[in-house]
Amino acid sequence: NVVNPWEVVNERGADAIRWYMYTSGPPGSPRRFSAELVGESVRKFLLTLWNVYSFFVTYANLDEFDPNDVESTTSVHDLDRWILSELHQLILEVTQLLEEYNPTDAGRRIEEFVDSLSNWYVRRSRPRFWKPVLNRNSDPDTAEHTESDEDKLSAHRTLYTCLSTLARLLAPFTPFVADEMYQNLVRSVDADSPESVHLDDWPIGNETLVDRDLSDGMRLTMRVASMGRAARSKAGIRVRQPLGKILVKVRSPQEFAAMIRLSSQVTDELNVQTIEELENEETVARFSIRANTKLLGPKYGSDLPKIEQALQRANPAVVAELIGRGESVDLEGVILEPQEVNVSLEGLPGYAVIAEGGYTVALDLTLTADLVDEGVARELIHRIQNMRRTADFDIADRITTWCQGDDDILRVLQRHEGYIRQETLTAELQVGEPDENAFTEENKIDGKPVKLAVKKVS
Repeated sequence: NVVNPWEVVNERGADAIRWYMYTSGPPGSPRRFSAELVGESVRKFLLTLWNVYSFFVTYANLDEFDPNDVESTTSVHDLDRWILSELHQLILEVTQLLEEYNPTDAGRRIEEFVDSLSNWYVRRSRPRFWKPVLNRNSDPDTAEHTESDEDKLSAHRTLYTCLSTLARLLAPFTPFVADEMYQNLVRSVDADSPESVHLDDWPIGNETLVDRDLSDGMRLTMRVASMGRAARSKAGIRVRQPLGKILVKVRSPQEFAAMIRLSSQVTDELNVQTIEELENEETVARFSIRANTKLLGPKYGSDLPKIEQALQRANPAVVAELIGRGESVDLEGVILEPQEVNVSLEGLPGYAVIAEGGYTVALDLTLTADLVDEGVARELIHRIQNMRRTADFDIADRITTWCQGDDDILRVLQRHEGYIRQETLTAELQVGEPDENAFTEENKIDGKPVKLAVKKVS
């Protein structure tokens, strides 16, 4: 049962072992240890952190981003304001936890933040980084500069702030990874900064930048988006297929107002056109309620059949709403706890519905001709992007794209040409046979054969 530590150090690295030992349990508590468990902590945290860092470095180098050239202004973008609020809340909490000699919870909070940074901020902000390379010669007073460059600079500036701060927060936990990030992010652009992250000042959280209402609203938005993705998966509708609307029921008018303020995050993430309030779940779904016999059988014995009959007489929607709010149910004088009733729902034809914890999300699955065409356009973009990667093009390379298909495919190509060109960096979109040296693939989209070809513009 002895694990050779040097084998784990050589395989996973010292920082990985440190992180696992800090976050797997409080000091002094017994814990399991193996190379596999350390490897899991690498996959869950360190690789996620490094992927975010690599993403930033790639686009910062492409855009020649220099944090010293950027004025430190307050961003108006909700995503930037949210993640900076979360960052300052993180600094305050980690500082307090370390002062209380609690590195385990401090590390876990950092892990939660990195997960949100990667799986929500970066994913939702990718289109901002994918905008054309920063135009450093544009006039700051022009609309072009304001709408394109400033938004991209704000995304760069925000992610840089998060990563450079994380490097300092991680210094006591993962000293080698932290200093590697610090040397590239800070020392490379500021020769007057301390030689190592371990000589730099500890970050100071700013309570005035913590916006708890925004954090609560974004947390709700993320939950609704997660439920919406589950509804899409349940219906077997791919994310690239746009849908007309999503209907949402939340716990209070205040929550719905907070979500509407951030509605673009939901509609963009789920690829739906509009979001509406769901006032009556029975308009989109059918509820069914059953007794949890494993719990109620031992408790009520021979009276269980009477309870089951009473449940059949009850209004399923009313019972489901009470259970969803975590409240007990008065069933003809018998009080049933939420865990004693099993609730399920099935979307009515044309809807995919998910409900949990008092929230309900329903996707309208009606597909108009315009929605179908837009779905095909997004699928073409996806295939072309994959071909760019397979052909080993640089992310900034402009290309010529050829497409061959039936009349429906060509109609989509004509209607959405500008969108397809913008998303794939296509300088020229042609119909017909490609050049001999173009990279070519044959695909099927919605069962229709499509021949695509791409070639880098000289």
